[in-house]
Amino acid sequence: MYDALIIGGGAAGMSCALVLGSAKPKAFAANKTIGIITHQKTSHLQNALFNNVLGIEHGTTGASILENGKKQLSTLYPHVEQIENEKVCDISKSSDGFKITTNKNTYTSKIVVIAVGYTNLMTIKGLEQYIEPHPRAAIEKDRIWLKNIDHLIEDNLYVAGTLAGWRSQFAIASGSGAHVATDILTLWNGGKDVKVHDKIESI
Repeated sequence: MYDALIIGGGAAGMSCALVLGSAKPKAFAANKTIGIITHQKTSHLQNALFNNVLGIEHGTTGASILENGKKQLSTLYPHVEQIENEKVCDISKSSDGFKITTNKNTYTSKIVVIAVGYTNLMTIKGLEQYIEPHPRAAIEKDRIWLKNIDHLIEDNLYVAGTLAGWRSQFAIASGSGAHVATDILTLWNGGKDVKVHDKIESI
């Protein structure tokens, strides 16, 4: 049983996992079990090249960000379990949250974050009722979103990144994932607003 399980290892999913993982020193997050299914094969980062993202050296490839992101997560926040080489097939409600079925295993989680791509090839069963044409993509591209209000599809079911209705821009997708993470942390903190920052200590 996870307290939070993220589906998707692209910009939004990995950003969400990093922020959730960084909150472990907080009392309200210390004992939370967090996982991420790091499926990246369909991520638009696979063939991306970045020249216009603040803090990222020009010429950086999306493929390198995907790989380095997993290393960053495992190095800094090893308590966040990375589930690799699995693809989610079905999501359904259970008595204590959600049941997530992949091509290899079944998991349960109190909170689920959907952070996969926004193409109409997204085939996770159980989400059909939320699918609508994407509001910020050209109609001819046939993109989709999961209808939500401020990333929340329904209680404890979130969507992040382009599938949440945002434009396909790295900084926007990353920010969306971080936004969802802080919403979850706020929920864990009894509704008291949470932000997680690191800073250089004064000598």
